[in-house]
Amino acid sequence: MTDSSPDDVLDDLINPTSMDGGSPGQDGPILEVENLTTAFATPAGPLTAVDDVSFTLRRGQALGIVGESGSGKSVTARSIMRLLPKSNVFTSGRVVMDGIDMMSLNDKQLRDIWGPEVAMVFQDPLGSLNPVMRIGQQVAEGLRVHHGVSKREARATALSLLQSVGIPSPEVRIDDYPHQLSGGMRQRVVIAIALACGPKLLIADEPTTALDVTVQAQILDLLQDQQRERFMPLILITHDLGVVAGRTDEVIVMYAGRIMERAPTQVLFRDMKMPYTEALFRSIPKVEYPSHTKLAIIPGRPPNMIEPPKGCKFADRCRYAQEQCREEEPELTPAMDTDHVYRCFYPVGSAEGNEALARNMETGRLTADGELTGVS
Repeated sequence: MTDSSPDDVLDDLINPTSMDGGSPGQDGPILEVENLTTAFATPAGPLTAVDDVSFTLRRGQALGIVGESGSGKSVTARSIMRLLPKSNVFTSGRVVMDGIDMMSLNDKQLRDIWGPEVAMVFQDPLGSLNPVMRIGQQVAEGLRVHHGVSKREARATALSLLQSVGIPSPEVRIDDYPHQLSGGMRQRVVIAIALACGPKLLIADEPTTALDVTVQAQILDLLQDQQRERFMPLILITHDLGVVAGRTDEVIVMYAGRIMERAPTQVLFRDMKMPYTEALFRSIPKVEYPSHTKLAIIPGRPPNMIEPPKGCKFADRCRYAQEQCREEEPELTPAMDTDHVYRCFYPVGSAEGNEALARNMETGRLTADGELTGVS
């Protein structure tokens, strides 16, 4: 690559036909996760943060992982990348990234694949950047380490990358330090760093948490544009179902470390089955709401995963829950569409679900407006 021009280097990283990750004609899985489980040793006992999670991700596919804080989304991503601490953490299962067994890699091998194979955009851009290093150097670092390009060529390619992610006046900003940039620009720099080595998989972990609404939309659109341009698989982690609508091909809904529902995005929004998914959807602010409308909330708190409840982990907060839900944990069940699975005895919109709502209203567990009582 040292004989190539900076534009050629950037083109090699963006052009899907030249990426090792494959071209649009190759639709096989790029990531296979089977029975992934991660637990942390705590003074009170083991805490299972990710519990028997399995899914596959195809080349060019955008996958959303949605759930409240503490649902296991970020720990799942860090378990896949092997970014968790070595002490007091126990991970089992199988993670294969484009034929590479991630669970068998040593530290040096992991450093070799972080960047060219898989990269992550973290939710705190300021904490992700080196405060005493110019942003151009930080974008160029991966290019020099993994692709062996010269310092001059790496800087020129970094400039092109900063331009591609929408940094204004990149020829000036390339020599700025992180503290000189706004939060939105810092997140764009983090995305440029993640994309620098042309990763086969990009994971974006709550990439807009610290940004205002307008900038959030810009960053999400940028990620979507880059993912499509590069035909690059993307995992987008968020607590907001509205973020994944229109930006992902498939959605996984997590709660208490488990997959509660998984479906193609359009199918999920058209025919969600899991009461937890419905509760997340109900909590999304709607444009048509009158001013000062009180937002719907999910009452209660997630369970203590050191001493998890016996049955369905969502039962205490669920409008549909019956005694069976507190005694038995439902398995993932396929809907009529085999690409849609859910974990519920009384799914939303079913005869069983409607009967459960009626019974709970009769017993006073639900108000006349269908809101849960006795849970704060």
